[in-house]
Amino acid sequence: MNVVTLLPSATEIVSALGVTPVGVSHSCDHPPGVRDLPTITRSSVDASADSATIDEQVLEAERAGGVYEIGLEELERADPDLIVTQGICEVCAVDTVLVREAIEQLGLDCDVLTTDPHGLEDVFSDVERISRALGREERAGDLVAECRARVERVRERVPHGRRPRVLDIDWMDPVMVGGHWVPELVEYAGGEYGLVEAGEASTPVEFERVLEYDPEALVVAPCGFRIEQTTETVGDLVNRAGWSNLTAVREGRVFVLDGSAHLNRPSHRLVDSLEALAGVLHPERFDAPPTDAVRRLATPPAE
Repeated sequence: MNVVTLLPSATEIVSALGVTPVGVSHSCDHPPGVRDLPTITRSSVDASADSATIDEQVLEAERAGGVYEIGLEELERADPDLIVTQGICEVCAVDTVLVREAIEQLGLDCDVLTTDPHGLEDVFSDVERISRALGREERAGDLVAECRARVERVRERVPHGRRPRVLDIDWMDPVMVGGHWVPELVEYAGGEYGLVEAGEASTPVEFERVLEYDPEALVVAPCGFRIEQTTETVGDLVNRAGWSNLTAVREGRVFVLDGSAHLNRPSHRLVDSLEALAGVLHPERFDAPPTDAVRRLATPPAE
């Protein structure tokens, strides 16, 4: 079966089920071998820029017709039997509407499987749905069972009693607070999450609301940013008035996560994100996460 995956999480799931896609999106990079596969999509946004610049580029691209483009020649050459796409965020990846337009234009005979997860169980359900389309149900059963067992191990080890207030910054300028599965992961990791409820979309907020919430642990994981890109552009956050007054800043509990690999991709690897969160929230109970996944923010707070 020829499978095209048009978002990173789908590529990760399909690969974990033992199938190599015949085409992927421009942002797919895990597992490493997929970087050499044919690329089906293109973006009009410079993903290496700072968050404010990217936000401006996205708005301009949307006014001009859209952020993403499907390479029709590349898609036709891939000759897919199945295309896995998404419906959760038109800014994050190619959505179903654009995919169906391309299929109709090319006259392709293929199925489309759309993912739209908002919680961890939704992600596990997507793994199972994709496995049925691929005929890999047994492998999916093992993968999901392993993930659930790891989740339970974390939940059993977190300390009882008062939980630290935690916030995940999903975008730095404008400030957005991570939603969907993030509140759930923070709860499982032994934290208390505010400003966004579990299952709700990531939400733009005024920085004053962050100051009012005053997180005791702050995670900075902009969508699609590697750790180096975040630390290079973190001035979007630390230069805001009131930053140095946050409890998380004063107590040195601001952590930069690899947003490209963690928290923002709804694949089975969200369990890795859960374990990383547990490691920074409760280092006395869990091993420290690898430094290529999480680093304590070394940038001094603004005066």
